[in-house]
Amino acid sequence: MTIGKLSRRSGVPVKTLREYEQMGLIYTLGRSAGNYRLFGDEALWCVRVITGLRELGLTLTEIENLSAAYLSPSDEPLGPRLADLLAAVRARTEQRIDELRLRLARIREFEATHAAELSGAADFRTDDPRGRSTRNA
Repeated sequence: MTIGKLSRRSGVPVKTLREYEQMGLIYTLGRSAGNYRLFGDEALWCVRVITGLRELGLTLTEIENLSAAYLSPSDEPLGPRLADLLAAVRARTEQRIDELRLRLARIREFEATHAAELSGAADFRTDDPRGRSTRNA
């Protein structure tokens, strides 16, 4: 299948598929007579695995390293390596959630402090040190 067909079947943009190919995450079977990249069903499987791992929060670098381990001749199981990656993703996600909770708290505090201004009952500019106390100033 061409890269366009792989894109349609996987839902992944052509540009992203080219990036995956450059990273060695998917491989072509060669080129068509018209010089189009050709991919097999295994490329579609790989793209679906990559998409699933990305949806879990793994970075492309992490996926690239996992792929290298998968393709290595080592008998080391991938499960523990993937578990470590998922633990790292979980930690990053929890940190981001904490950051977002803090932002929400700041928004609530701002809204409480400036309720009159936000409702239109007061004007933010009354405290402007530049002396802009009217809307037309």
